[in-house]
Amino acid sequence: MASQPPVHEPTPTPTPQRRQFLGRLPLPERSYLADALRTETVGGVLLLVAAVVALVWANVWPDAYQSVLNHTVGPSAPLHLDLTLGTWAKDGLLTIFFFVAGIELKREFVAGELRNPRAAMLPVIAAVCGVVLPAVLYTVVNVGPGGHPSGWAVPTATDIAFALGVLAVVGSHLPSALRAFLLTLAVVDDLIAILIIAVFYSSGIKFWALGLAFAGLVLFWFLHRRGVHGWYLFVPLAFVNWALMHESGVHATVAGVAMGLMLRCHREGDEKHSPGEHIEHLVRPISAGLAVPVFALFAAGVGISGSALREVFTQSAPFGIVLGLVVGKSVGVFGGTWLTARFTRAELNPQLKWADMFAVSVLAGIGFTVSLLISELAFPDDPALADRAKAAVLVGSLICALSATVLLKLRNRHYRALCEEEDRDLDGDGIPDVYQLDDPAWQARTAAQAQHTGAQHTDTRPTEAQHTDPGPTRPAVEHRDEGRDEAH
Repeated sequence: MASQPPVHEPTPTPTPQRRQFLGRLPLPERSYLADALRTETVGGVLLLVAAVVALVWANVWPDAYQSVLNHTVGPSAPLHLDLTLGTWAKDGLLTIFFFVAGIELKREFVAGELRNPRAAMLPVIAAVCGVVLPAVLYTVVNVGPGGHPSGWAVPTATDIAFALGVLAVVGSHLPSALRAFLLTLAVVDDLIAILIIAVFYSSGIKFWALGLAFAGLVLFWFLHRRGVHGWYLFVPLAFVNWALMHESGVHATVAGVAMGLMLRCHREGDEKHSPGEHIEHLVRPISAGLAVPVFALFAAGVGISGSALREVFTQSAPFGIVLGLVVGKSVGVFGGTWLTARFTRAELNPQLKWADMFAVSVLAGIGFTVSLLISELAFPDDPALADRAKAAVLVGSLICALSATVLLKLRNRHYRALCEEEDRDLDGDGIPDVYQLDDPAWQARTAAQAQHTGAQHTDTRPTEAQHTDPGPTRPAVEHRDEGRDEAH
């Protein structure tokens, strides 16, 4: 009988591996994030304090508050810098904030989450949805008679410092992946806000001043690229560029963003830090600890009364702002994230749940610094309406902060366990163990440490070893766990 040919089973097609998002960050990115968020958290607490002081001052001593706010300082010639203290805070100090935002954005594109188009898709789409939906909701509320459609951009911004300040005050832990997502979201959000301010809230353009400002920015870029150093050169040049941009009619904060984007944020040769990272490290504490809190002190002082709070929910403009922050931001960020993950077949980190993503989306509804700025820009001829818009920003941000606090507290124990796992360093080398699990050298060090701990433990209890027989493997496990706990 002829032999039958062998039957070949069809080779199964391998299932494509789904990309994971909100996973563990690379170690350099995690170290940068920890340093940046540490400063922003302290700044967020100062921001909260400044906002409370402003509210108390404006409601208890309103005349004194307005007197300080409207006090004029500066020369009137040649560039009309005789500005009120409130304007100096809005146009001047916030330029430092946007300068840091520009560096953050440049670094994200060069070395952060935005350098990879696939990884960048998630926070970018989430940020865009978190801007579009609040603007749409505000416009729907204000499209009819008596509405104020010019304020559509007020509820579109996320304040990362305020959000981190809330986390610091309520004591909620948050894994580094969620914090990184929130920071990246806020960076993209700031970029969109900058574009909105430059395009929609600039008026009366003076092209001679704008041309000189552009020339000054080119000089700033040229000197930086040539490796010229010295704050005594760059700080005066930056001030001149800012003054020219302010004179041109384009909002002065655009100059800060432009100079931040011009800094080199990639390392060359044996550099430990790029010039952009070094400058950001120096300027960020000034921004978070001084510039933003002082701006909040001059911008958040609005009258709070029963009638004022009632108007927040009964008038179209302030109600549209509250609705945009509370509903638009939360649903926009979460919906954009969920849809992106669904259509790109990305997989959520198994240690997290979609409820965690929704809690962070609610936290992103805290709009403070940029929202207060746009409130003044959107209603320049109606100070009373601008104050009601600011009150709506405070109310909406407060609702989001309280709601996010409740949602995050429900999972705080789980977050604490994740943070402890991320930070555990058994061998004390300064590198978390989760980044060394596959390193043979780390495995040898921890095994030697466990044996050493086990030997010490056995020597201290010789009599128990003679009377008990716990088995061949149990002592090693117990001693290893004790070493982990003691090291932690």
